[in-house]
Formats: sequence, structure tokens, C-alpha cells
Amino acid sequence: MSSITAAIARFPRMSTVLAVRNMVHDRVRLVVTLIGIVFAVVLIGVQLGLFIGFARTTSSLIDHAGADLWIMAPGTRNIDQSAAISERKLFQALAVPGIQEAAKLITEFTLFKRPDGGNETVIVVGFDPAQGLGAPWQVAEGDVKNLAYAGTVMIDELYREKLGVTRIGQIVEIGGRRAQVVGFTRGIRSFTQSPYVFASFASALDYSRIRSDQTKYVLCRLVPGADAAAMRKALSERLGDVEVLTSGEFSRRTQFYWMFTTGAGLALLVAALMGLAVGVVVVSQTLYATTIDHLPEFGTLRAIGASSRYLYGVIIRQAVLSALAGYGIGLGVTLAIIRASRNGGTAILLPGELAAGLLALTLVMCVGAAAISIRKVTRLDPAMVFK
Repeated sequence: MSSITAAIARFPRMSTVLAVRNMVHDRVRLVVTLIGIVFAVVLIGVQLGLFIGFARTTSSLIDHAGADLWIMAPGTRNIDQSAAISERKLFQALAVPGIQEAAKLITEFTLFKRPDGGNETVIVVGFDPAQGLGAPWQVAEGDVKNLAYAGTVMIDELYREKLGVTRIGQIVEIGGRRAQVVGFTRGIRSFTQSPYVFASFASALDYSRIRSDQTKYVLCRLVPGADAAAMRKALSERLGDVEVLTSGEFSRRTQFYWMFTTGAGLALLVAALMGLAVGVVVVSQTLYATTIDHLPEFGTLRAIGASSRYLYGVIIRQAVLSALAGYGIGLGVTLAIIRASRNGGTAILLPGELAAGLLALTLVMCVGAAAISIRKVTRLDPAMVFK
């Protein structure tokens, strides 16, 4: 028995030293373990980041509109697709005490003619520039105020190449009508891959099939301190044949429709679960093999009086150290992928809550995998050392 082994057996804090030595003893196996963890972290992080990014993209117009309540046709399932309602709903809403301001908004699929003669489908977003509800945000070039002029539009930088737009002032054709590009936004994506084109409500009517006495939505901002639930009920009773939702309710409904009804969200979640399964299998195999290779050392510790709790500690520490190392590398790779996707049509988001949850999941994955090998150690016969 070596003095180092005896010292480790007497002082539980030395179990970390043994765990580290077990890890680095076979560097090839350590690399395989870390690759498995990194693969799982990156795959889960990217897939869940895509899920969150897609979800927020589907409801970005709602979340940035600045409205407290949305009035729409009954049965509307998402913001991009809705039946028209009468513009009289706007004036009826303004007559309800507690409504500070209200404005019309339309979203309509239409054709955008590229300079080379090809067509692209876009979603025209028509809002009232005087009110500002539903206006574009994150403006990179130009001024939103210029949209008050007839026949002017704004698009996002992400879709300049797709639409063939190269500069401010360029004349384009939307829905068979001429329009002038007066600005660009930055990072306003569309989940349907049909770019949003912002215009004043009056201009948007020219590009769509909506009648001048109709609208798709009426956006309401409440007076400070007004109760949203009570105002929603009051509007529903006053307006009758419409549906009234809070901004949060409409946002969640839109996200649920695109992420689950269409199956897009389920595919991302399945991919994330596959990453977790692969990580667990790889880490379990490598940690188990490492433990088996060191059974004589563990048997020696049992023979000199080391408790099962102490041996558990060695294996768990080894799993935790592997998890932290793999998570650190995997997080770095994930952040690099996120940075590379910023200028693409797909948003990958990694909020702090997701990063923390990913760390906890990695620890659980590795400790759970280590539990498989612990069972083998607990059945060790100390007499094996003397055979």
C-alpha cells in the first residue's frame, strides 16, 4: 500500500485528487468523455436556443407593438393570418372608459417583385405612424417618421439580398404598386421566411386586398393603472363579434400555433432529447470503463477501511469535474455558433436561464451516468486485493 493511497483513505478531501488522477490517467478516454459531453451540450444548447429563437420570432410583432390589448376576428390563431374586421371596432373601443389610445394594424401576405423580375412573398405590416403602435423597431438606417409619406416602406437588412434591395431610395413593386424604400431595420425576422415589410396603414391598404373600411387588428393601450383583465371583459361585451386578448395571451397563442401545431417546435425538442440521450450513453460508457480499470485501486481503499460513501465521493467528483470541463467547452462552441448565426435568417437565443439550466442538466447527466458505475464498486470484495 502506498503512502499516497493511505493518505487519501484517511482524508476525504483527498478524494478530489484521486478523481483527477483517475480522469487524466487515460487521456484518450478522457478526450472521448469530454467529446460526448461537449456534443450533448452543443446539440441541446443549439436546439433549445433555436426553439426559443423561433418562438420569439413568431411573436415579435406582438411583443414589440406596445399594445396592452388586441382586438381581432374570432378564432385568430396567429398574428400573420387573420380575417378582417370592421374599422368601426376602433371607434367603439375608444368609447370604452380606460382606453388611452387605439390604432389599426394589418398584416397581409402579398407579392414583392424583385429587380430581376422574380417574385417573393412578403408580409406587409400596416400601422398608424401617428400612434406608433405596431411600428418597426431596431431601425438601422432611415427614420420611421418617413413612413408617414405615401408609398414608402421599410424592410430588414437580413432580407436585402433576398428581395434585391440595395439602398435607401430604391423603387420597388409590392402588390403591383410602386413603393420607395426609406429605411432598414436590423434583426426583425419572420418565422414564415416571408419578410416583414413595414408601411403606413394607408400605404399597406394599396399593397393588400383589405378594403379601406376594414382592418385586421385594433391595438389598444390602456390608461395607467387600468386592469387589463377587466378592460378585456369590457371590450368583449361592448364590441360583441370579436375576440379580445392581452398582448401576452396573443403572443403565447401565436407561439403555440407555429411551434406545436405545425410540428416545428416538436422537431427541435426531439433533436435536443437525442443529444441528451447520446451524451448519457457516451458518458456512461466511458465513466464505467474508467471505474472498471481502477477496480484494484478501489479494492485497496476498501481493504484499508475506506467507506462506501468515500468511494461514492471519488466517482461523483470525477463525474462533476468531467461535466464542468465538458460544459465549459460546449458552451464556448455554442456561443460561437450563435454569433455566426446573427446575420442569418434563423435566430438562436441563449438566455441566462437556459445557460444555467443547461449546466444543471449536464451535471445531472454526468452524475446519473456515474451512478451506473457506482453499483459495481459497492459490490467489491476487499479480499480481491490479496488474490
